[in-house]
Amino acid sequence: MGGMYPEIEPYDQGVLDVGDGQRVYWEACGNPHGKPAVFLHGGPGGGCAPVHRRVFDPAAYRIVLFDQRGCGRSTPHASGAGDLSANTTWHLVSDMELLREHLGIDRWQVFGGSWGSTLALAYAQRHPERVTEMVLRGIFTLRRKELDWYYGGGAGFLFPELWERVASFAPDGDVIGTYARLLADPDPAVHEPAAVAWSVWEGSTVTLLPRPELVEAFAEPRYALAFARIENHYFRHGGWLEEGQLIRDAGRLAGIPGVIVQGRYDVATPATSAWELHRAWPGSELVVVPDAGHAFDEPGTLRALLAATDRFRA
Repeated sequence: MGGMYPEIEPYDQGVLDVGDGQRVYWEACGNPHGKPAVFLHGGPGGGCAPVHRRVFDPAAYRIVLFDQRGCGRSTPHASGAGDLSANTTWHLVSDMELLREHLGIDRWQVFGGSWGSTLALAYAQRHPERVTEMVLRGIFTLRRKELDWYYGGGAGFLFPELWERVASFAPDGDVIGTYARLLADPDPAVHEPAAVAWSVWEGSTVTLLPRPELVEAFAEPRYALAFARIENHYFRHGGWLEEGQLIRDAGRLAGIPGVIVQGRYDVATPATSAWELHRAWPGSELVVVPDAGHAFDEPGTLRALLAATDRFRA
């Protein structure tokens, strides 16, 4: 993918026991003596990929990535019949602090897109003294209106043929509630098709133009099951956030330099949330990419993210 830094391998990696029977996979790449930065993946439940290492200059940054509870290489994996009660926004914020301390990092840059932006905001508002800068993309704050747009039919106005498939599992119209029951059903003949439908909806609507290989990756059953179960669990509970909390408390970020990158045609997390966050966060910079959807690796979005990490690397 043009413009990204070259592929790199971790110089260190491990599994951190964070309590509650959860073991979180982490890796560090780039320069061990460089400026610390932590990458927060999306979903929730998406996991990290090697491509995520490549949005930071490896000569300048000590790049930390981790798979959030229940997904990626962390265990127990949510595709199994696990209990998700110890998987909440505040558990993940606490995991970040444990990982920061484990790695001996005092302060770090926080980079997150989509759900990763939610987690970044929750973390930075609770621990502002630990954050040097923030680079955020596709702002998502789990407000009712955001969930209603994407899972209540609004986004379906743009993708009616895809929405029909998602909605067919929930004829009563309560998509999030109905999927919660289907995804918890022990019968794979029930939970697997529902998980794939949920996951494919997202994979099909996050890019400006269709990307069949991305949809295929979202349709892989083990990935889809963890992704759908974790996402649905978070959305049903509003992220364990008070309604509007992350925008309301954006003033706590005053003094933290921040760049917000937003695709103009982002269907998953429409630009209104990025705009409202920018208005509420003193000193933040908003970059609206005119020819992008939601995905982080669309060319204009990637350019803006790389420009931000390059600017902050000193």
